[in-house]
Amino acid sequence: MSGPVSSLKERLEGQFAHEWQRRGALAWALTPLAAVFAAVSGARRTAFAAGWLKSVRVGVPVVVVGNVTVGGTGKTPTVIALVEALRAAGFSPGVVSRGYGAKIARPTPVTADTPARLCGDEPLLIARRTGVPVWVSPDRVAAATALCGAHSDVDVIVSDDGLQHYRLVRDVEIVVFDHRLGGNGFLLPAGPLREPLSRRRDATLVNNPFERTLPAWPNTFALKLEPGDAWHLANPALRRPLAQFAAGAATPAQGAGTQESQAALRIVAAAGIGSPERFFATLRAAGLAPQTLPLPDHYAYATSPFADVAADAILVTEKDAVKLGSWNDARIWVVPVEAALDHRLITLVVEKLRGRSSA
Repeated sequence: MSGPVSSLKERLEGQFAHEWQRRGALAWALTPLAAVFAAVSGARRTAFAAGWLKSVRVGVPVVVVGNVTVGGTGKTPTVIALVEALRAAGFSPGVVSRGYGAKIARPTPVTADTPARLCGDEPLLIARRTGVPVWVSPDRVAAATALCGAHSDVDVIVSDDGLQHYRLVRDVEIVVFDHRLGGNGFLLPAGPLREPLSRRRDATLVNNPFERTLPAWPNTFALKLEPGDAWHLANPALRRPLAQFAAGAATPAQGAGTQESQAALRIVAAAGIGSPERFFATLRAAGLAPQTLPLPDHYAYATSPFADVAADAILVTEKDAVKLGSWNDARIWVVPVEAALDHRLITLVVEKLRGRSSA
């Protein structure tokens, strides 16, 4: 199934995403620019490390969950799971984020009712799923400072992305990859890397629904995203196991035992995330065979891409759902995912935080 007409920017992004997985002619042609990028970004890192540019400690330990590649890798479900793990370990976490596309001029708190266009889709999802304080700002130091000022009980900050935001002093760095890993291994624009793969970090997570072998990097763990029961966008109390969407199942909105139960459902899966194929692979692993509608990351849903879609049910991600508001399309179901974090990773993070807190 083809999606909406792509803009030139989206087509270029798709072309580069393809080229960045191999060392073809385009990648090699761009290596001089990658050398310039490496020099500039390396000089910036050195300036912070040497103290020529000032880094700020905000008063509580900070955990950064980020990536060294361009595009989504599964950071947001990781942040949600990490927040819950920290809470279970006795911490009172808060979250800061840039808020991609957010219309803000100063540090701003995010509540469950904040419109996604004002704060960004990922911070809104984190606020709704966790209930912890979430603040957004392009300046993460300002966001963390404001959060701590408003919530004196918060004793650890989790930064959703911001690995390259060196002005914010961090105590733990977690780098998240998906199945693409480092692509062709080149820095931007010849490859997808913002920083070298050799960049130091405390732990690495690999979000890989295709079950490939983990790379032999230190402190590297598999990130498992498990889908839960789908919930109906128009009536969130209505929930259905994904098995009910498989071919031959009853119409989900009506339940089993109806005349429609003998007919295969027309299922469409849509995703406006960094790697839509990850979402589609998750659904296939659950036994579904949907038609797929990949959308650009952070797709705004200013207009419905489903108007001409022939489907009995349309499955979307939670990140998409926060932007759909009160859409009157009874076909839309939301598939939540839970990140299962390795207990060894949680232990590593907690021990580092407790060591920092007692220092």
